[in-house]
Amino acid sequence: MAKAKTAYVCSDCGAEYPKWQGQCEACGAWNTLSAFVVQPAVKAAGAGGGREIGYAGAEASMVQPLASVAGEVERRHLIRIGELDRVLGGGLVEGSVVLVGGDPGIGKSTLLLQTLAALGDRLAGLYVSGEESLAQIAARGHRLGLELAPLKALAETCVERILEHAVAEKPRVLVIDSIQTIWTETLPAAPGSVSQVRESAARLVRFAKQTGTSVFLVGHVTKEGGIAGPRVLEHMVDAVLYFEGEVGSRFRVLRAFKNRFGAVNELGVFAMGDKGLREVPNPSSIFLTGHQGATPGSAVMVTREGTRPLLVEVQALVDQSNLGNPRRVALGLEQNRLAMLLAVLHRHGGAAVFDQDVFVNVVGGIRVQETAADLPVLLAVLSSFRDRALPEKTVAFGEVGLSGEVRPVPNGEERLKEAAHHGFRRAIVPMANAPKKSQRIGELEILGVERLREAIDACG
Repeated sequence: MAKAKTAYVCSDCGAEYPKWQGQCEACGAWNTLSAFVVQPAVKAAGAGGGREIGYAGAEASMVQPLASVAGEVERRHLIRIGELDRVLGGGLVEGSVVLVGGDPGIGKSTLLLQTLAALGDRLAGLYVSGEESLAQIAARGHRLGLELAPLKALAETCVERILEHAVAEKPRVLVIDSIQTIWTETLPAAPGSVSQVRESAARLVRFAKQTGTSVFLVGHVTKEGGIAGPRVLEHMVDAVLYFEGEVGSRFRVLRAFKNRFGAVNELGVFAMGDKGLREVPNPSSIFLTGHQGATPGSAVMVTREGTRPLLVEVQALVDQSNLGNPRRVALGLEQNRLAMLLAVLHRHGGAAVFDQDVFVNVVGGIRVQETAADLPVLLAVLSSFRDRALPEKTVAFGEVGLSGEVRPVPNGEERLKEAAHHGFRRAIVPMANAPKKSQRIGELEILGVERLREAIDACG
């Protein structure tokens, strides 16, 4: 039998090296290499004797013309938790592997236990926990008011024994909580190490693809907010979902960072209560504050997350600075882009804030990553700087260029319809996003602008 050898794997990017070194040459990270035992390859049947034992239902691999399989559509099952179905791209795909990450206590285990309960008798599920006892899982189920009769659970951390039980029980949905606690007998490394996480995940992915079982993997996160373990883990799975939430807030945001079966950056919003997570079908209502009237430093924008437009309030505070270098703080936005926008505001808007502290916050803890926030951010900053509120029931969106032009953003018509649906009366948008035939959608008056100065003049 061939002797196993040791390689060194980068926990950030998954690059392998024959010996240890301080820096990973692939990604440039320091002190991220850890030992990984490479097992000798097992010869397939007919090529020297040995073979790997497969799972029931596994099909022999064969070469097929793509034309014969192009018409096949993946089979989906609705979980009947609307926000989760939306983030997954329209339901749970058979044989898919979904990685769910998030901070401790954010609600990952609660969401997946509610998922198995929602599937009930329609799809048999197995909840495997490496962190809690069966009594703790049952207690949580009773506390959430779930129907426990169709639910099955297993407290185990060895991946070989987990797969033995899975082959015997034949679940359609398998939950592993968490992948960092799972280990394989073939490696001497400790559970949670790069090699254990990588090999255990590979076996679970292989099981999912060969049997058509949908697998959810719960992943711990590091202090930087990324999934703990090797970066290759996120490449192995079909979808990566992150659970986010502000400290002290009952609202939770589930975002898809990778999805082979749906839209990336799709957003699902939940509210945590005494009966677990409850979906919020109209998240725009929680991202808008209930001001009785117009407030200086506040602007409403329409952002787009995945396939859904959302109304979000952007707040700005501009105050005289006593520091040599005034502060620029952005929560929910990219800080470097804020500095660039302030320079554009000075050059093309006539507002000099170089001696002012500028704080910008997106209400509700949501993170806006698209350039459609440029125009409302500048309008909110200018409103606070002048201490003059924007016209009431006004919404804005648009990208602002370095020369002061207001550029169009995708899906402008859908954004305008969402604003009209929530009762807004006026919209300041790029000229290219304004409707060509009519300047109104219902009660919403649409004002198209081409320059930043035009948008400022439109606000009075």
